[in-house]
Amino acid sequence: MPSSSPSAASSSPVPSSSPAVPSRDAVVAALRAAGCVFAEDEAELILAAARDPRDIVPMVRRRAAGTPLELVVGWAEFRGRRITVEPGVFVPRRRTEFLVEQALAQAPGAAVVVDLCCGSGAVGAALAAGLGQVELHAADIDPAAVRCARRNIAPLGGRVHSGDLFDALPGTLRGRVDILAANVPYVPSGEIGLLPPEARDHEPRVALDGGADGLDVLRRVASGAPRWLAPGGCLLVETSRRQAPAAVEAFTTAGLRTRLAVCEERCAQVVVGVRTPATSPGTP
Repeated sequence: MPSSSPSAASSSPVPSSSPAVPSRDAVVAALRAAGCVFAEDEAELILAAARDPRDIVPMVRRRAAGTPLELVVGWAEFRGRRITVEPGVFVPRRRTEFLVEQALAQAPGAAVVVDLCCGSGAVGAALAAGLGQVELHAADIDPAAVRCARRNIAPLGGRVHSGDLFDALPGTLRGRVDILAANVPYVPSGEIGLLPPEARDHEPRVALDGGADGLDVLRRVASGAPRWLAPGGCLLVETSRRQAPAAVEAFTTAGLRTRLAVCEERCAQVVVGVRTPATSPGTP
């Protein structure tokens, strides 16, 4: 889905004297004036998403004020699927598709999948679509994310749990998980203010803030993963280029056989850890 960062200063992109149903050209002009780089594409999406023609003007105004396009139209595209997103929920990034690709390549026969720190549930939904019949679980600490994920996961037969990381999961999953995908927050606390306004102002801090060096949650997930993974099961976590060496070290310290996968085109780095027969199950 196209995205840009319009200036919040454009508080009235469609004049109050505009007709109740603005034309496509008027919508494009309003979005372009607000700084939307892909104004034409965004106009088409807004017009198609409006349930009532009277919704168009307020939708355009929200977008021009800086609300992410995905939250304006109510969905984000992720691996060819429309993922429902709601205000207060992290919007899935296209670079995270690389994590899904790595998971499918590492464990093409996975039967039990967990999407930890699931947000909207986009990763879990994409994995289920790629694998077919699986036992799918997702979990998040944020109630808004849990509600949203249920809309995306339940139609696939999955279950969404509320709680802090592994505490949210049913105990029956211990030692059975083939794919544990965790799109953890990894922005250092001191850098939250440097994020684009669309993320900084519209997405929950709990989904962004990874602590002093951005790796607090990643380390907790890595240390607890061996207890939940099946032998041969894999943990996959997205990180930044700068943080990758420390993230790899955290996986290795947990006893996982570790590799770093990189996609230069999407600026994506994914750490992949596999529980070998020699891996000692850790503590959650």
